[in-house]
Amino acid sequence: MQKNSLIMFLFILLQSLFVNSLSPKHSSPKPKPEAEITIMGFVYCDVCSNNSFSKHSYFMSGVEVRIVCRFKAASSTTSETVTFSANRTTNEYGLYKVAITSLDCANVDNLASSCQASLVGRKNFSDSSCNIPGYRTTTDQVLFKSQRSNSCVYGFNSLNFRPFKRNLDLCGKK
Repeated sequence: MQKNSLIMFLFILLQSLFVNSLSPKHSSPKPKPEAEITIMGFVYCDVCSNNSFSKHSYFMSGVEVRIVCRFKAASSTTSETVTFSANRTTNEYGLYKVAITSLDCANVDNLASSCQASLVGRKNFSDSSCNIPGYRTTTDQVLFKSQRSNSCVYGFNSLNFRPFKRNLDLCGKK
């Protein structure tokens, strides 16, 4: 389950980074770009209730997710800690994300962090076929650091909902 979700996440992330690298550059001198940390993940419907993203699964929009993170500079010269929490709603692709600007991730090896994403609920109840929480909370994350800019992306494993009853015609008897 997590392998397919992680592959989908990596594909979308790489595609996003590629598109951003193609954006036109301005000729006027710019100040040093702000540092940014982006935390993101997906929510999907696990139609077959087998904890994996199958051909019957789909990404869910309108799901509220709570993100809580703590970043601490692991350095002998500073004791700065940034703690934040935010609620985000998934878009039409099941993606939620939050960006924190002005937080330097240049030396990511010295940036101790702990983050968690949790399902809060659904804002869109038009699809009542997939409304039982499956994976409700995740702390598992993958970190990507951009070589071109001072930015890092923390990607969470996917969260999911399931239908109340498993559709045996679609998913078979398991």
